[in-house]
Amino acid sequence: MVVQQHRSGGGARAVCALAVVGVMAATAGCSADGGGGGVVGGRAVADERGGADSADVVHRAAEVLAGGDGRGENQPGGRDVTGSAEVRTSMETAAGGTRVTITGRGTYDFRKRLGRLTLVLPKDAAGEEEHRPITELFTPGALYMKNRGAGVPDSKWVRVDTTALEDGNLVTGGATDPMAAAELLRGAREVTYVGRSELAGVPVRHYRGITDIGRAARAASPGSRDVLAAAARGFRTDAVPFDVYLDEAGRLRKVRHRFSFANGGHGGPTVQVVSTTLLSGFGAPVAVQLPDDRDIYTGKIQQG
Repeated sequence: MVVQQHRSGGGARAVCALAVVGVMAATAGCSADGGGGGVVGGRAVADERGGADSADVVHRAAEVLAGGDGRGENQPGGRDVTGSAEVRTSMETAAGGTRVTITGRGTYDFRKRLGRLTLVLPKDAAGEEEHRPITELFTPGALYMKNRGAGVPDSKWVRVDTTALEDGNLVTGGATDPMAAAELLRGAREVTYVGRSELAGVPVRHYRGITDIGRAARAASPGSRDVLAAAARGFRTDAVPFDVYLDEAGRLRKVRHRFSFANGGHGGPTVQVVSTTLLSGFGAPVAVQLPDDRDIYTGKIQQG
């Protein structure tokens, strides 16, 4: 396991400041000192020979999702429906024997980089018995959150500039932006082919490796480059272990990234963060309506 730490306290403060990952602070005491596959019939084919071939297939996961060279799923004539999908997320934090899991569900448009997720926090995670589900809107360079808590009126949204976050919103929002999760794989190295399996009845190939955030930022598409570049600047080490599952068309079906943070300074305990993204229902309609400026909260946000 590669330990991932912030270069400075600013990133850790950003993580602690937001309500969703305030869950980390409430349960783990988050501190401000946290230290080739080919193309067949117009579709990418996952390669199982390992080495450079497997790495190439993994590198192209984001391109397949956004570029539409996958096959249609349950569509007459195999019509391309790759550009959007239904999304499920899970972010689990663990420190000192305590585990907290935030789950999310929604849809995402990989071409426009727009998405909507509803996050469910566990009881007592936010300092109260039960927390209303948090609505998150993903847009290029910004994250909007509603029912955020911490003194923000329920009718108001909070807007976060993700390019200013030292983790690039890989963990801050309580769910990794689905496109960022895929783009992060552009920096994959040491990729090995694990084997075949099934996800919800869909045959997939399982790959494992280490991804380099800085390398991913340099190879990312323009819409994701600034966010990943921010993450590359904010972490002490760029190495992030991952497991990814691709279907026969090379489409990402599941990816799990493992992050670790030093809690309470360099000598403090480690907080483990496992972020998982699952995709299905390709071609699902995506409706994202951004809030008006008058509905965005600009007052003081409580920090636990």
